[in-house]
Amino acid sequence: MTATSRRLLVLFLGSLVLWGATLAHAEEPEPGFKSIFNGKDLTGWDGNPKFWSVRDGAITGQTTKENPTKGNTFLIWEGGKVDDFELRLQVKIIDGNSGIQYRSKAVDKWVLSGYQADYEAGEKYSGILYEEKARGILALRGQKVVIGADGKITPSGSVGDPAAIQKSIKKEDWNDYTIIAEGNHLIHKINGHVTIDLTDNDAKKRAMQGLLALQLHAGPPMTVQFRNIRLKRLKLAQGKKVVMVAGTPSHAPGHHEFNAGVLLLERCVNEVPGLLAQGYLNGWPKDPTAFDNADTIFLFMDGGSRHPVIQGENLREMHDLMKKGVGLACVHYAVEVPKERGGPEYLDWIGGYYETDYSTNPHWIANVDSLPEHPITRGVKPFHLNDEWYFNIRFPVEADHVQPIVQATPPDDVRRTQAAAEHPGRLETLSWAIERPDGGRGFGFTGGHFHNNWGDDDFRKLVLNAIAWTAGAEVPAEGIASQVDPEELKQNLDKKRK
Repeated sequence: MTATSRRLLVLFLGSLVLWGATLAHAEEPEPGFKSIFNGKDLTGWDGNPKFWSVRDGAITGQTTKENPTKGNTFLIWEGGKVDDFELRLQVKIIDGNSGIQYRSKAVDKWVLSGYQADYEAGEKYSGILYEEKARGILALRGQKVVIGADGKITPSGSVGDPAAIQKSIKKEDWNDYTIIAEGNHLIHKINGHVTIDLTDNDAKKRAMQGLLALQLHAGPPMTVQFRNIRLKRLKLAQGKKVVMVAGTPSHAPGHHEFNAGVLLLERCVNEVPGLLAQGYLNGWPKDPTAFDNADTIFLFMDGGSRHPVIQGENLREMHDLMKKGVGLACVHYAVEVPKERGGPEYLDWIGGYYETDYSTNPHWIANVDSLPEHPITRGVKPFHLNDEWYFNIRFPVEADHVQPIVQATPPDDVRRTQAAAEHPGRLETLSWAIERPDGGRGFGFTGGHFHNNWGDDDFRKLVLNAIAWTAGAEVPAEGIASQVDPEELKQNLDKKRK
């Protein structure tokens, strides 16, 4: 090969490398954003099939003269509730009015109430903030608005000329829409132009969490389409985020009521100032963004070889979250993982785990006569409760960093494994906590077999305190107060065979 040929080859290869790098950069996804629409069908979305479908890779809502909707109807994202987030999507409309509903609540089947980023075929409402079935228009296009604690809506400035913003919107064509919600601060953008900026200080009427949906408006025939729907969860601007995961139904009625337990505890957590809980039911979240802004994760589910945390890529996902300092609290069966897969991770993440054939799981009354001084035990009085209290937990050889939280001495006749029987009369650790080098916190709690035990104030307070502590929140001096009516314990129970 001649010198000239070699130079030409080097230039050609260099061009290929540069072209490849440019292409890779162009195709690199937006950091933190995840698609919540597969571009093929309505998997993960729920709406009236008379009006919603997928056409040409876009979610399509359509009414006709022959097929009108009697009222506004919505296509609801089933992934979970949104709190602090940025949503990016593209929208196109032909006639009529539509919008993106967020932090909303269901009032009927496919009918919602709450914040809406408006979008229309006309020239007045696109980009405004409207509150469906509530306070109405909160901010017109171009406005910066503050809603006072008394509910008074006060324009406080401008974010742009409404006419100029409207001029930038392509009629009957695709337009980029962005919604940003951080705490009580809400921003809408169309094609990069801020259309509204609102701060909602009305604590009684504002929403910090709720459903995400797309609207099809009642009235004359219309067609609206949405595509490239990407969601990025943001760290809470005001407080700590608790993600709670309930396992699928198992055991007899009243036992292992994971869904009912998570719903009950979620309600209690959401009554604590500075904490926001999101519960996912019936197994590992389908929402690809579920853990992205979590400060702590609470697991209440079947364990062992069926433990959701060790299935598929879940263990890797949890590993990455733990490295970032996210907390982890595991209750009852959720503390059991296989020795080979999950065991080493749990030793690092929560400080211990139930090891098959080493630990034991009898039903017995734990007489918890005293509790150590720790934020988790604040306000918790000694208690005596029958539960399936696991013990002889596998802890690290060097376990100085593991803080016992609940301890009791089981009867010797329930020491059913050889390893447990070697320690007659020993005080056993039933719950523990650690502070990890990565800054995260871990908590293990072996009680929770019987659903009715959540009705015990001290049992419940200890777990609520632990949730707050693992999230990095300050636990009140008297612990987290909550009330559970006996009737609430009967709600949300799984339908099981007797």
